[in-house]
Amino acid sequence: MTSHPAGHRPRPRLPVWSLPAVWTVLLGLWGLTRRHSVWRDEAATWLVAQRPTGQIWHTLQHVDAVHGLYYLWMHALFVCFGPGITTLRLPSVLAMAAAAACVAVIGRRLRGVRAGLVGGLALALLPAVQFQLQDGRSYALVAAGAGASTLLLVTLLQGRGGAGRWAAYAGVVLVTGLLHWLSLLVLPAHAVTLLWTRAGRGAWARWAGASACAVAGVLPLVLYSRAQAGQVTWIPPLTWHMVIGPAVLLAVGGLAALADRPRAGRLSVAAVGLPLLAMPQLGLIGLSFVQPVFLDRYVTFSQLGLALLIGAALDAAARAAAPRFPRASPWLAPVALVAAVAALLPQSLAVRSPGSRVDDVLAVSDHVRGLHGDGDAVLFVPAFRRDTALVSPGAFTGLRDIALVRGPAESGTLGGEEADPATIRALTLAERRVLLVTDASPSAGTALVARDGAKLAVLREHFTVVADERVRGRRVTVYERHSAADPRIS
Repeated sequence: MTSHPAGHRPRPRLPVWSLPAVWTVLLGLWGLTRRHSVWRDEAATWLVAQRPTGQIWHTLQHVDAVHGLYYLWMHALFVCFGPGITTLRLPSVLAMAAAAACVAVIGRRLRGVRAGLVGGLALALLPAVQFQLQDGRSYALVAAGAGASTLLLVTLLQGRGGAGRWAAYAGVVLVTGLLHWLSLLVLPAHAVTLLWTRAGRGAWARWAGASACAVAGVLPLVLYSRAQAGQVTWIPPLTWHMVIGPAVLLAVGGLAALADRPRAGRLSVAAVGLPLLAMPQLGLIGLSFVQPVFLDRYVTFSQLGLALLIGAALDAAARAAAPRFPRASPWLAPVALVAAVAALLPQSLAVRSPGSRVDDVLAVSDHVRGLHGDGDAVLFVPAFRRDTALVSPGAFTGLRDIALVRGPAESGTLGGEEADPATIRALTLAERRVLLVTDASPSAGTALVARDGAKLAVLREHFTVVADERVRGRRVTVYERHSAADPRIS
């Protein structure tokens, strides 16, 4: 046993993951409510998660099966803590903090404390991560799962653990895949790590078995959700300018990997981080040639690889500077992080503003409240823009939703079931004043369904615009029926 002089006991050292985890939580709590704004994807979480479990299952048979596990998880949290913006977003904050902790531990094991600490702190500063850090969707939880599975793989490749940890690896990949099956793109990244490190046949066999079990568990969800592929038809086909962002990330990651002096056969930050950054991005690009699905949030978890590489690069720079600048070199990484915080401050402020998302379902409700009168009718184009009425029903009190036949919960949909175009036209013509809630800027190339075309056509032909307001991605237009003397009435 080592003895220490009286009064000189060594101070306990905090684990390397603690500071990145706390740092990420603090960044996540900063501006968490985004000035009381909720965008359309979060509204889907908000609405579906508040339905009874039976209705959630009914909904998943029609839409959003890919998010089913996440909705059930959020339903449990809403039951325990009540629905609210904090309950909606705090799980993402905590999940991304867990991902940062995984990055820190991986970096420490593969290169040292400084590399792990810097990598863990850097993760929460990355723009794509900052967006998902406060978003009420599943992508931060997926990042945590990818971080945990990668940490388990590193642990196993270092010879720590046996069958139990391989089972844990399979379980983490499975649960993460059920949260969003595109997270299975982490498996090609792990395969490249095995190739890079020249893993033995035993490691390959155990990894293949664990991966096969996880994929088999997720496969039914993959096949079932393919029947709902119509939900993502709005995603545009892949173009060259869409891959500029991934190309820049891969270039930065590649340069950072060189600082780690990558060498075949060695388990290093480069061998883990570069595949984790590259393979999900390349895999998503490849899938987009089959069906357009290229959205960067689907592979947010690849940013963990970039954070690992940044940590290793700054550590390498500090080590290289140490012989010539022994006093200044320890400050290189802290100064770089402070400079990054300052440089990214405008982006950090922007992502925490209501305007950072494509729309705000809560903001439009205030305008509806001030524009409508009792007995007015309301129409929504497309039908899911009804989310603003579902999230803020008080603002729509007195308005009659004339197109709605069955509500979203009853019909197992997000926007409800509406009448046929002819009925909608007839019902609209019977109204004196109609409010239309739609997008401020409709997506280019989005084809209107027949019902929505009927709504817009009858309003254009037989009504006059008397008020038109745009607010945070939504548009509220008030129409009044032409007078009897109006020559435009046929």
